[in-house]
Amino acid sequence: MKNPVIGHEWAVDLLLQGLVLGRVSHATLIVGPPHIGKTTLARVFAQALNCTGGEIAPCGECISCRKVISGNHPDVRILDSPGQPLKIGEVRDLQRELSLSPYEGRWRVAVLCEFERATVEAGNALLKTLEEPPAQVVLLLTAAEADALLPTIVSRCQVLSLRALPLSLVKETLVSHWGTDPTQVDLLAHLSGGRLGWAVQALEDETLLTRRAEHLDNLGSLLSGGRVDRLAYAATLSRDPALAREVLALWLSWWRDVLLLVSGSRVSVTNIDQATVLRQQASRVTLRQAQRMVTQLQFVTKSLDQNVNLRLALEVLLLSLPSALL
Repeated sequence: MKNPVIGHEWAVDLLLQGLVLGRVSHATLIVGPPHIGKTTLARVFAQALNCTGGEIAPCGECISCRKVISGNHPDVRILDSPGQPLKIGEVRDLQRELSLSPYEGRWRVAVLCEFERATVEAGNALLKTLEEPPAQVVLLLTAAEADALLPTIVSRCQVLSLRALPLSLVKETLVSHWGTDPTQVDLLAHLSGGRLGWAVQALEDETLLTRRAEHLDNLGSLLSGGRVDRLAYAATLSRDPALAREVLALWLSWWRDVLLLVSGSRVSVTNIDQATVLRQQASRVTLRQAQRMVTQLQFVTKSLDQNVNLRLALEVLLLSLPSALL
């Protein structure tokens, strides 16, 4: 089959080698930044576990593989609700399913995406399954960071940490697999930060780059605005966690670029189409200010998945923005 996992060959090889040798881990935690390929890797391994095709699994062509792809395999359950926390009721329903023998395949497989957003009760409930896994059950969890999960959960999983792809591979793949216009490739690859999934999403959703421009315009307005404007924007973001996550991710990439320029780093910036504005801002802030903004943005981003007062965190962040940089 044409392997849908671009890059991360070591992770694919490790999982498939374990299958060939009969050493399948009952639980694997796949970690990495959003759109890096965690769910794609989990789906491919779920296919391989129940593949009935040729010698090399997954074949991608057998009935089992096609059912996994379409989401209709009775032995493969994928819990993926972007932005929504996994609740204890869903975990208990899943546990009842996993207690049954496989219906069609060799394994019952459960893929639990973005598990860092699971409620504490859901995490504790899953822990019982991890401690006493039923035979012929494989759990595949994904998360941005292992540190965001209960240590007792992480300790019972095989952990695979996916890293950003080389930008050259992202560019090559965008052209060869998606026929991307060469004039777009360089910008998309840099903005993706090595996350091919993000670049593909930007190709398929034209509004993504439009929203990016709006978020950068808002940042510029806030830098020259007063307390009232900043507090009002904090209130708006706090009412929409999904929007807040998108804005914070973009702002973090922006302030990392500023930090690179202020520090004199030779590493290429992410927002290459905004190089002139970035240099202007970098000339007007200190290294300490840039470092503080990166640190605060990282903290508020993590607070989205924790029991933190989001509005208060956003207010503190926005009020600490350096003023009159443009």
